Amino acid sequence: MKQAGFPLGILLLFWVSYITDFSLVLLIKGAALSGTDSYQSLVNKTFGFPGYLLLSVLQFLYPFIAMISYNIITGDTLSKVFQRIPGVDPGSFFISRYFIIVVSTVTFTLPLSLYRDIARLGKISFISTILTTLILGIVMTRAVSLGPIIPKTDDAWIFAKPNAIQAIGVMSFAFICHHNCFLVYGSLEEPTVATWCRIIHTSILVSVFICVVFATCGYLTFTDFTQGDLFENYCRGDDLVTFGRFCYGITVILTYPIECFVTREVIANVFFGANLSSVFHIILTVVIITVATLASLLIDCLGIVLELNGVLCAAPLIFIIPSACYLKLSEGPWTQSDKIMACVMLPVGAVVMVVGFVMAITNPQDCTHGQEMFYCFPDISPTNISQSHVQPTIQPSLWNLSVFQ
Repeated sequence: MKQAGFPLGILLLFWVSYITDFSLVLLIKGAALSGTDSYQSLVNKTFGFPGYLLLSVLQFLYPFIAMISYNIITGDTLSKVFQRIPGVDPGSFFISRYFIIVVSTVTFTLPLSLYRDIARLGKISFISTILTTLILGIVMTRAVSLGPIIPKTDDAWIFAKPNAIQAIGVMSFAFICHHNCFLVYGSLEEPTVATWCRIIHTSILVSVFICVVFATCGYLTFTDFTQGDLFENYCRGDDLVTFGRFCYGITVILTYPIECFVTREVIANVFFGANLSSVFHIILTVVIITVATLASLLIDCLGIVLELNGVLCAAPLIFIIPSACYLKLSEGPWTQSDKIMACVMLPVGAVVMVVGFVMAITNPQDCTHGQEMFYCFPDISPTNISQSHVQPTIQPSLWNLSVFQ
């Protein structure tokens, strides 16, 4: 919303969700036409080895970069949770983002990622969905209680902003699941196109509702002060948000293994003929997670990671490749609705990919990682925040006002 403008941003959310729904169904239809059972085999049969290689690179990079972003989120959110424990030194290394990322990786994400069957993560995904609902309630609550206090920026309500293409990249990152859709499709008790359509329509409808509520409540609360990670906007002294951060961190930890499944499968398909022994399965998983962990320790700004992953990987996986495959495989007339939509999606995806990358590099998001926002300190106004180096103060913050008690 901050990048696109609030009204246009809402419209783009619905548009990207529709494109996601359409392209996910298009992929399975393409697989049915070609007699294939994976994204890679579909592209291989349609465009040969060069297409297969390009898709493999994108299918590896997207979930791998997502793993890095999930680690960044885990470190950012849980470090602030543990700082709220009485008697804990806020400067202690044992509650730093670096220590938390390493410990959460070793104790949770690595063991969960060692599963060989993605269906075994079903209960974990259900827990993640419940926690997402709790987080949504907290964001809505704070929109009501905190929103009226935070000053709104001058251009908060204009229809569109120049960085709308970057916003599409972030939205694409949020909605994409094409890289693991065949894994999910294969795990269905009744894997048919009709069943898949029902599941996709329902899932996308729920997802866009959650995204719209999150985006609306978050942006109405913080307007142009919004950070790439929404929880970076809330003050550390808010106990309700601290609980939300805890739920958010757990949700991300439980989502991480699904992305690891895809990166491992891509490598196994390309280099090992899709067959991994138990020993190589463990070694490959450990190597992937180790490299992702090291990268996340070096990067601490989430916004640029989401943008680049969205425009470079998510855009071609959502817009370009499904459309190109279907157009080449389908023998029907060009006036079919599916073909017309695919013809629109393909060039739009190319524009989003190229322009979004240029804009992400030339106009990166601001990142105030680890800093308290000015509204957490009543003596600092938005007009002098750029000249003031904000340090923790013993003066009472907004969170101590009676309105939040």
